[in-house]
Amino acid sequence: MNPASDPAAFLRALFDAAVARAQPAQAIAPWLPAPPRGRTVMVGAGKAGGAMAAAVEALWPADAPLSGLVVTRYGHVPPTADHAPRRIEMLEAAHPVPDAAGLQAARRIAQMVQGLGPEDLVLALISGGGSALLAQPAPGLSLADKQAVNQALLRSGAAIDEMNCVRKHLSALKGGRLAQLAAPARVVTLLISDVPGDDPAVIASGPTVPDPTSCAQALAICERYRIALPPAALAGLRSGAFETPKPGDAVFANHAMHLVATPQQSLEAAAARARSQGVAAYILSDAIEGESREVAKVHAALARQVARHGQPFARPCVILSGGETTVTLPPPGAADPGRGGRASEFLLACAVALQGAPGVYGLAADTDGIDGVEDNAGARIGPDTLARAQVQGINPAAHLECHDAYGFFAALDDLVVTGPTFTNVNDFRALYIA
Repeated sequence: MNPASDPAAFLRALFDAAVARAQPAQAIAPWLPAPPRGRTVMVGAGKAGGAMAAAVEALWPADAPLSGLVVTRYGHVPPTADHAPRRIEMLEAAHPVPDAAGLQAARRIAQMVQGLGPEDLVLALISGGGSALLAQPAPGLSLADKQAVNQALLRSGAAIDEMNCVRKHLSALKGGRLAQLAAPARVVTLLISDVPGDDPAVIASGPTVPDPTSCAQALAICERYRIALPPAALAGLRSGAFETPKPGDAVFANHAMHLVATPQQSLEAAAARARSQGVAAYILSDAIEGESREVAKVHAALARQVARHGQPFARPCVILSGGETTVTLPPPGAADPGRGGRASEFLLACAVALQGAPGVYGLAADTDGIDGVEDNAGARIGPDTLARAQVQGINPAAHLECHDAYGFFAALDDLVVTGPTFTNVNDFRALYIA
């Protein structure tokens, strides 16, 4: 492959390398514990849950007891798992807004980890998306309450750590409560990180790790973003009744946690692929947050500086970044937003900022294969993006204003569609300056 002659294929190869590095089949083996004297109960939640469970099943000794359940997003059970003998049950539920299937799965997981002894092992497989999929609410709250709060958080523009602070305090399982239920069994948690900073307490709202946040912080976040809380939720947060187990709690004394795949590792894999093609690669950060369109302006400015002045990097090069940006939507009742997720909105804003800068190409996608709630992973741009849009009478600024990046790129046939990738290390962004 010649990057200069086929920039789109080059960028797609970098994305594929990033996703491949985060595949559970390659990542889990070094971190598996030895079978215990007692039972092993495997539980899990997240978009990578099905693939993680399939990897563990393939590696776990055939003569060692193993049972359990994982819940993943609809359509995210790997095809191979459907044809292989299973000791682990795989269920599907809704994401990002929980549904009754997620509630039922969470209740069954809670039942499975109770009544175990100190010689038993709970193997917890946790990945991004687990917050919505472990949908058992705190006492006094209904599924409808959880859905309403979740929808409001998703529209608010709150950062992922802020959203998960609220979610874990309104949950029966998140924020370390699953580990509480499993006591006195040993718990080993294998994590695929989808959050900036790889904080285990934020990934899927940390169901098996201590929670350093408080009810007061959750309440303050809701007030800051004007999240209307159901009366029972408001009462539980104000009274402290929904407080979570904290660092130093004895329940975590015999537990272990391992990050098996991270955004940084995937970015490094993409960088290595670029260098193998003779293109210098620079990783800006694996933990960029903020509004997608504002992050895009910074990336575009850097790309223009490289293209025009050879600063701070010489061309040809590729600039890589990860993290989790946000898209703040208008409040309910205002103008309905269009279609699109963080990655496509980033790219549309980037294209607008670049204004057809020669030699600059980009790809942004979510590593789980789903940009927001759409059927695309992301999109791609080139120096001709705006010109092709103009020929079709498409106004990029208007599409950006109403958060309709999906509609913009679909009209240009520039969506990147992968289907579920069965892993999740969050945003992937690449700008190639030829």
